[in-house]
Amino acid sequence: MFITGEVKRTIDDRFRLTLPQDFAEAIADEQGNVIVAKERTGCLSIWRSDEWQKRLDSGVDLLRKKMDSGRMEGRWGDVQRLGRLLSTRHQQVTLANRSRLLIPDSFRAFLGCDTEKEVVIVGAAVCVEIWQPDMWLEVLKAEMPDFGDLFKTLTE
Repeated sequence: MFITGEVKRTIDDRFRLTLPQDFAEAIADEQGNVIVAKERTGCLSIWRSDEWQKRLDSGVDLLRKKMDSGRMEGRWGDVQRLGRLLSTRHQQVTLANRSRLLIPDSFRAFLGCDTEKEVVIVGAAVCVEIWQPDMWLEVLKAEMPDFGDLFKTLTE
């Protein structure tokens, strides 16, 4: 599924956020599970659990092969740093009523939004993103001028 769109929502006093129904259906499995990931400062992404796991397994398998072949000698600090980031980057969450997301504790500060604060929910083709509005505007300003070239490059 190719997820697109942009809507504003408000985080309630219990740090819950209601996703648009079509976004929730695109990313939740049969049990309503999704993966919430720290993406960029001021942004969380929400993924289908199976898709996230596939991407994670592929990357970890490649890293293990490099470690086993000795190609990571002298880079153990980088491997540990990656491990720390992987350990804290994502968390599985179950959407309540199939579309309401409770933002996990450790993700709230990263997003930079408090309760009763507006956020922007964006369809990012393969996942859904939650943006702090100021950060989203900065990304749009920086990336929109390259839209035509990017579209052309990806569709050629």
